[in-house]
Amino acid sequence: MKDLGTIREEIDNIDGQIVRLFEKRMELAHEVAEFKIRTGKKVFDREREKSKLEALKALAGNDFNRHGIEELFQQIMSMSRKFQYQLLAKENLLGEIPFKPVDDIRMENVKVVFQGVEGAYSQMAMFEYFGRDVDNFHVDTFRDAMAAIREGKADYAVLPIENSSAGSVTDIYDLLTEFDNYIVGEQIIKIEHALLGIEGASLEDIRTVYSHPQGLMQCAKYLDEHREWKQISLQNTAMSAKKVFDDNDRTQAAIASKTAAGIYGLSVLKEQLNFSETNSTRFIIVTNKKIFRKDADKISICFELPHASGTLYNMLSHFIYNNLSMSKIESRPLEGKNWEYSFFIDFEGNLNDSAVKNALLGIKEEASDFKILGNY
Repeated sequence: MKDLGTIREEIDNIDGQIVRLFEKRMELAHEVAEFKIRTGKKVFDREREKSKLEALKALAGNDFNRHGIEELFQQIMSMSRKFQYQLLAKENLLGEIPFKPVDDIRMENVKVVFQGVEGAYSQMAMFEYFGRDVDNFHVDTFRDAMAAIREGKADYAVLPIENSSAGSVTDIYDLLTEFDNYIVGEQIIKIEHALLGIEGASLEDIRTVYSHPQGLMQCAKYLDEHREWKQISLQNTAMSAKKVFDDNDRTQAAIASKTAAGIYGLSVLKEQLNFSETNSTRFIIVTNKKIFRKDADKISICFELPHASGTLYNMLSHFIYNNLSMSKIESRPLEGKNWEYSFFIDFEGNLNDSAVKNALLGIKEEASDFKILGNY
């Protein structure tokens, strides 16, 4: 029986051979890239790689090794592609990223749209970002806001995309893929919900509570203490306050901001309903122009992937290889396609950075329906 030291020496010897063979393989990948530069052939050949993996797996002696060979060579092929992408990028053969850098986002003489009514948190975010004198109007739905940008009725839209307690506003992700609109900024607003009722109402009178679905979620702990109250979702917290005012029914209450209470002449029945003192919502600033600030440091993208082993890992490996830090990943099922998904990713970087270009061009080559949502 061999001692451990002898076994480790043999492993070290084999590892050295693997390194030399890997470097030889990468030299050949360089030759492949040069061929593709001359011929215009694409780097990623899905069917070729699939066939190659099946042939290599067949050489293994048992099921465990077959799985190991598949995983090992998936990584080797992935590294080879990334190396080829770098070489093609140096020759400017992977295409340019179609976004124009600007010194600043235009803030004067612009029109801004937000979803909801007066007193909505979206309106507060708009005022924080553009100032209180900005020319603005409001619409009923998120889709209406995106359409207003597309149709030239507004220069920018302010839309909620994520709450620190209740999570993502998934409808916004769907609209970002549907419309040719792009994120150019963001604004974070602290959310301080209150329970609002008509003048003279008390907590004992309340039977029905209105709010946006996320407003109800963010106040779930408080609402659990009043399970006799019926909860009804509306499109916006401020719309809920307006409904309570319009109906003038002392049994109704709205979960909205104290600002909305002032606008609609409602009484604050209970303050600080949120179960998190740090509750905040991130709003995005959207336009129909492919622009980004030269000092932007956050990028949002989306792409589609089939439900197959390793596909998501291959996409994420582009961030690892280019030393880029992801801050968020979100998935959405594709309508009409079982077990296929759109992925939305936020990561740190600027579209002018070479590492960012390499990563994005690699993802674009390998994913379906890739889209840069914005750099801000």
